[in-house]
Amino acid sequence: MASTCATYWLVRAPTAAHARGALHSRTSFSSRVVPLLRLRLQRSCKGFNLRASVKPESETENEASEAPEKAVPDVKVDFEKDISKVVRKTAATFAPRASSAKNKNPAQPGTTLYSIFEIQAYISMAVGGILSFNLLFPSDHPDIWRLMGMWSVWMFTIPSLRARDCPAKEKEALNYLFLAVPLINVTLPLVWKSFAAVWSADVLAFVAMYAWKLEWLGGSDNKADGSEQ
Repeated sequence: MASTCATYWLVRAPTAAHARGALHSRTSFSSRVVPLLRLRLQRSCKGFNLRASVKPESETENEASEAPEKAVPDVKVDFEKDISKVVRKTAATFAPRASSAKNKNPAQPGTTLYSIFEIQAYISMAVGGILSFNLLFPSDHPDIWRLMGMWSVWMFTIPSLRARDCPAKEKEALNYLFLAVPLINVTLPLVWKSFAAVWSADVLAFVAMYAWKLEWLGGSDNKADGSEQ
């Protein structure tokens, strides 16, 4: 019985060779599996970062479409400011002196001088229309009276209105008109040789500039919005 048990133990007991083979198989398995797991983990991390960094096409398109919309108003505002500066500097030669504590413009709103300048401006515009239409001092050929009537808006109306202490928007409109009216008076006769047509174009430009700068067309809407609020 004792010999049988010893023989069984010798057969079942692991030898040193078996132990080394088992250890080698385990190390080889771990050496193969661990790099594979690391590679899969790296790929999964890279894929996650790629998906996180890549935005959907709809979001990129929306951002691309919003960027020009934000940039365009700034460009427009800067362009308008530059034009206003150039116009103001160019027309400053004929502008009245700036109001200050020492030297204030006497043509303040509500004063007699302010009213005189306004009446003078619109009377000169009306008389210029009569002269340019050949109703006053009529003649069969171009003369000095019709020429003065054609230039009356630029020579008398605009300087008279500029001599007042008017608001900034109205002063800006008059600055633009001071530069625009001579261009009209010089270029329009090349196409249409008519004193009356030139005077009419000046008046239309005058009304259009005031409507634009003083916001005549949008004033009612702004008042309505303010009353609703």
